[in-house]
Amino acid sequence: MALLDVQIHALVAAPLLLPMMAGLLAALLPRWAAAISFAGALALAAAAALLVAAVALHGTLRTTFGDWPAPFGIEFVADPLGVAMVAVTALMAVVCLLFQRSGIDAAPESDVLHPLLQLLLAAVCGAFLTGDIFNLYVWFELMLVAAVGLLALGRRRDQLEGALKYFVLNALGTMLFLMAIGWLYARTGHLNFAALEAAAGGLAAAELGFFAAALCLGFLLKAGAFPLFAWLPAAYHTLPAPLLALFAGLLTKVGVYAVLRVLGDVFATAPDVMFEVLGWVAVATMVTGVLGAAFHWDMRRILAFHIVSQIGYMLLGIALDSAAGRTGTVFYIVHHIIVKANLFLVAALVAREVGSYDLRRAGGLWAKRPMLALFFAIPALSLVGIPPLSGFWAKFILVRESIVLEHWTWAAAMLLVGFLTLYSMMKIWFEAFWKPLPADLAPHDPGPRGPAFAAIAASALLAALTLVLGLLPEPFLDFAAAANAAMEAVP
Repeated sequence: MALLDVQIHALVAAPLLLPMMAGLLAALLPRWAAAISFAGALALAAAAALLVAAVALHGTLRTTFGDWPAPFGIEFVADPLGVAMVAVTALMAVVCLLFQRSGIDAAPESDVLHPLLQLLLAAVCGAFLTGDIFNLYVWFELMLVAAVGLLALGRRRDQLEGALKYFVLNALGTMLFLMAIGWLYARTGHLNFAALEAAAGGLAAAELGFFAAALCLGFLLKAGAFPLFAWLPAAYHTLPAPLLALFAGLLTKVGVYAVLRVLGDVFATAPDVMFEVLGWVAVATMVTGVLGAAFHWDMRRILAFHIVSQIGYMLLGIALDSAAGRTGTVFYIVHHIIVKANLFLVAALVAREVGSYDLRRAGGLWAKRPMLALFFAIPALSLVGIPPLSGFWAKFILVRESIVLEHWTWAAAMLLVGFLTLYSMMKIWFEAFWKPLPADLAPHDPGPRGPAFAAIAASALLAALTLVLGLLPEPFLDFAAAANAAMEAVP
């Protein structure tokens, strides 16, 4: 039994320790940093796969650090939701580092790039596995430090400005989160998620709603929800393509995950008005994000605003306050991480071919690079929600559940935003792929084709996963339903 405990302890800790070890080695051996970082990402993917298999076989795994029993020790919990998020984090790490090796709009290979990137991965995995709300704050802080460092890595004026905006607004969210934790601890005497869930039964409805709202306000800022999303389109477009794909795939989803954990698990008995308000915030997030995307011509800015828009769908699934709604949110998060990261990688490949991210300076790629057009079409149509791609099932679950629960306006908003998303994706398609290259622009020489192989492989892998999620959704939906069931279980 003791051996089994050690194995569980090591398996749950691996997604945190492996990136930390890789980051330390990359800092000590900068000459080999890129190879160490990529090997660390592969090791993280292997550990995540083992953890998913263990949870599928044995159920939720728990381990406590610090030689104190729960709820006083530092507890980490590997439940279906947490391990699903760790697995997709590992996937993003492998794909983005593979794209980095191609050299296409790559991050500068400085001594701090890979240590910061591995610290970011450790923080994200820690946030997904922690069973303690204060330690969730600690992982958010580490994530903020690493993200700001990566944003400022190129030292260009726009990157430093983006890093400052990212830091200021996210630090505000962190401060709100920390204040809420202090109030919560003073009232309940607990920080452990399971203990807080049990203690919530003794709180008055108004007090419970206050704590849930205070926590979620900080999380919503980090998720990029309306009206707190200004930092995202102001900062993300300054990043090199591999880092942009990683940020777009993961960081805002940690905020959504925290909202889901609080309202779907810890404070699931929060007053109905909390979910109603969240639903309208989600609708406003969807609409403002998609309208912002329609305004721009830079592919990175268009796709950045669509991150905001799609966050609204995920929050709306939580606001429905039902098993199907939360299941839809879990599936939507996984789908969106894969699709959105791929769209940014494809945008970098487009920019390599035409010499610019500006759609007004692009054209003719359908005839010139038909495979690249296919790599764009798959995630773009999935983002819109065209069957049988993954986005269709994600949106179908949420729209259907909204209609079942008679939230007609929310359902209509999702359908309208889907139509406007189609407009943005068609705008990119017509401008970059369908129209001829403008006559006043000379054809751009993208350089040797060889180095692009790693980038194409990364995009192809994500496109294949999008097809698998769409054509074979049942196993993934079953796992998402298991994630919701584990949250609903009595601690």
